Amino acid sequence: MSAAPGSAMDSLSAALKCNIIPNQEYLLQGSVLDQYVEVLLHRLRGLCDNVDSGPESFHDHELSFALRAQGAGAAPMVLPLRVRRALDSPDSPWQLRYVGQQELGDKNRPTVVRSSIDMACSSTIVDFLTELGCRIDFEYIARGYMFRKGRMKITVSKIFKMGNMNSKPGEGVEPISQSYLVELSVLAPTGQDAIAEDMRIFAEQLRPLVQLEKIDYKRLGNIP
Repeated sequence: MSAAPGSAMDSLSAALKCNIIPNQEYLLQGSVLDQYVEVLLHRLRGLCDNVDSGPESFHDHELSFALRAQGAGAAPMVLPLRVRRALDSPDSPWQLRYVGQQELGDKNRPTVVRSSIDMACSSTIVDFLTELGCRIDFEYIARGYMFRKGRMKITVSKIFKMGNMNSKPGEGVEPISQSYLVELSVLAPTGQDAIAEDMRIFAEQLRPLVQLEKIDYKRLGNIP
């Protein structure tokens, strides 16, 4: 006997209420100059779990979309969506990700906390989002290494500008700066704020090579 049409949505709603879906991201960010990145990678190899196999490398192309809706008499709403694909593994599924605004909450909270939902998808996702009315805000290439420490994920990424319109992704790119982006993050169900303190303690072990901290994106948006 087939399940009722609403059973899938009911199951999803029940899973969210039971806090078994990782729908929140805890995040700290920083940067390290090119000349010190090898020292940081050596430190991470000693601190993280994948010490025998070494870090996992990645070479990704990411596109940031926005769906803008204007309500009657209300401020425009923006739904940010990100699409990422692995250039070094063309057969892997693409990723669609929703990232919400960071929670205001307690200013003493050690990390940024924001809603985040990840899902695998096919390569037709770009056409689908375009048909929905989404527009590309920006795109870039990220190349670097990923480490694991328990539930924590640490990425060390070199960010590149896209080349000209005739270039394939990954070709004709140039770095946007002389430094690497370092991110420490955890995806967890709602309410597991204790992980933020574990992240703060781990971040302390990376100083003074890199200072991982909360980034206030709203303040950055006001910088001329």
